[in-house]
Amino acid sequence: MRRLAVWTFAAMLVLGAFARAEAASEVKMTGDARVYGVFFANHNFTGWNTSSWTGASPSAYNKSGTKTEDRFQLWERFRLRSDFVANEAVKFRLGIRVEDAWGKGTLTAANPEVSIYVYQAYLQFFVPGCEGVEVTAGLQEFDLPQSSMFNTSVVFGGNRLAAFNVKAPLIDKTLDVVAGFARLIDTNRTYDTDTTQVADEMDMYYLVLPVTLDGFKATPWAAVAVAGDNANYWTTGFAANLVSAGTLVSPSMWKNDQNAYWWAGGAFEITVLDPVKFYADVIYGAGAMSDRKKSKRSGWFIDAGVEYTGWDVLTPQLFGWWSTGEDGSTANGSERMPTLSPNWGAGNTFLFDDSQMLGKESNMGVSPIGNWGFGASLNNVTFIEKLTHRLTFTYVRGTNAPSAIRNLNALLGSNPYFVMGRDLTQNEYILAVNFDHKYMIYENLAAVVETGWAHGEFQESVWGSRLASKSRDGDSWKVAFGLTYKF
Repeated sequence: MRRLAVWTFAAMLVLGAFARAEAASEVKMTGDARVYGVFFANHNFTGWNTSSWTGASPSAYNKSGTKTEDRFQLWERFRLRSDFVANEAVKFRLGIRVEDAWGKGTLTAANPEVSIYVYQAYLQFFVPGCEGVEVTAGLQEFDLPQSSMFNTSVVFGGNRLAAFNVKAPLIDKTLDVVAGFARLIDTNRTYDTDTTQVADEMDMYYLVLPVTLDGFKATPWAAVAVAGDNANYWTTGFAANLVSAGTLVSPSMWKNDQNAYWWAGGAFEITVLDPVKFYADVIYGAGAMSDRKKSKRSGWFIDAGVEYTGWDVLTPQLFGWWSTGEDGSTANGSERMPTLSPNWGAGNTFLFDDSQMLGKESNMGVSPIGNWGFGASLNNVTFIEKLTHRLTFTYVRGTNAPSAIRNLNALLGSNPYFVMGRDLTQNEYILAVNFDHKYMIYENLAAVVETGWAHGEFQESVWGSRLASKSRDGDSWKVAFGLTYKF
């Protein structure tokens, strides 16, 4: 009864707000839903869990190989986006989301939990008297630039953040500027834990200058993150992407109260030879360079791809990438480019978290940082009306020295910083194939099947005999099938 009363009260508030908004504003609603099942065998190449941080310090974590997989799950996600439009210059977006596995949380038959949460909430308007200058303030989806073949950014993409963003035209239809500020973490919010003030925030500033010409698009960009040493990087998912391995070793974390991390790069797309199109990205990133030697982190990331779009029945694609990896020591810092929240990959590849339509349990979670590789994809294969296919092959090899990973594992044991199958040494590789299908039942209702297979070879001297031996018991594979609807 208590839950029913809460739901009834919430519904009354929403309907009341809707009625008041309708009197002064136009309300436009869009959204999407997906319901699907996933059969996934040998997660993490072992069928066991990986290590994960459990507290706000580098020493609080669970080890890998302590839990076994449940191979079949059913997932459901619903998102509703409501735009409250005052006029053509002003609107407010509210996006709500429900997502869970069948039989869990909201989607359980016994005592369901309430798990509706806000994933978008921002005000957007054009500045009066400044033609084309658009301001977006609030919780919004955001991607740093990446060429379009590679989904979204290897630094920060496919995620949301609370930000103040300004977009303005400098040269009509040729040059724009996008600048903004975002607060990624504020661990203690209003008050620190005692009367001593600590640096518990991480903020990001960014500048993007997209240039568009006939047959050519270049997007130079830069970003700076100011990271406080008391911010919670561990359970928020930033730690392994951002800090060096040396920060986990005593004395842990940083000497400085705050450290700057910065990135500079460019995304390039060449279509002047259409139907042959070229894509490329070049990025350099560094952080904590004024801190202890073991805490520094810096490196390069480069990718490139080409596709032919002149055929109606398929689009062949080739792509590759390279990233600097760890040298033989963690005492001199990290030689891998720092990242924040990557969402990168081409060809819907089963290895990376990129463009899978059926998102949960969708990929192997391999890191594009610290490895190199190449792939080939037959995209948009169409022989029957409304039915499309995609076939992608991917090869990945590490650029990390085995001794760097081995030494940290020897000190800490199984840890969340270096994970077998996610971080590869120079002697390790992964092969993967995914074969995906989509049939449009109606204009905005699709039946989707995504399949993937991956085989990895891992060093026993780096990861230990237990994990490496288990990875040889069987390859990883998945079959996901379901329905997607957009309105």
